[in-house]
Amino acid sequence: MENSDTNLMYTAFEGEKLLTTGKLDEVALKIKKRLKAQPAASILVFSDATGKEMDLDLRGSEADVLERLKVYLSPKEAAPAAPGPGRPKLGVVAREVSLLPRHWEWLSTQTGGASATLRRLIDDAKKASSGKALVQNAQERTYKFMSVLAGNLPHYEEALRALYAKDKKKFQALTRDWPADVREHAKSLAAPVWP
Repeated sequence: MENSDTNLMYTAFEGEKLLTTGKLDEVALKIKKRLKAQPAASILVFSDATGKEMDLDLRGSEADVLERLKVYLSPKEAAPAAPGPGRPKLGVVAREVSLLPRHWEWLSTQTGGASATLRRLIDDAKKASSGKALVQNAQERTYKFMSVLAGNLPHYEEALRALYAKDKKKFQALTRDWPADVREHAKSLAAPVWP
């Protein structure tokens, strides 16, 4: 659930029914179309990466909607970076790093130089913390989604406790009677939690 594609995915619910899942522009246009056919429809949009509810401005033409969605794009997606110092063809970007003299002294003794050592240290730290961070992110996004769509459903609080206790069987038992789309989306968001 934490791949780069998932980070760009969004899910829309109409009430407790899944309306659509996809990239933000696809989801927004599908909602716009649905609201044109059913103006009174109550539709909520969630970021699958964060679980947060999104507020989309769907007024105007499709082009107007798509233009306003640009505020949700990461800087990398919005516009290519201007060439600067570093090795752009390799994806290397030069930036300033402030370290104490003792840090610079230690770095100077490392094989491969300061930049290679810093990259290696960062990669090692990412590997060491990635499993724990993955679980915490999954719990947090599932909680945010559930608090909006499942907060009034039976066993909501107990299901949250099971989520944070990493008890998959209990979570599934407690959410069994929830509307199918809400239950399945919560399980999907929580997938990295389960051992």
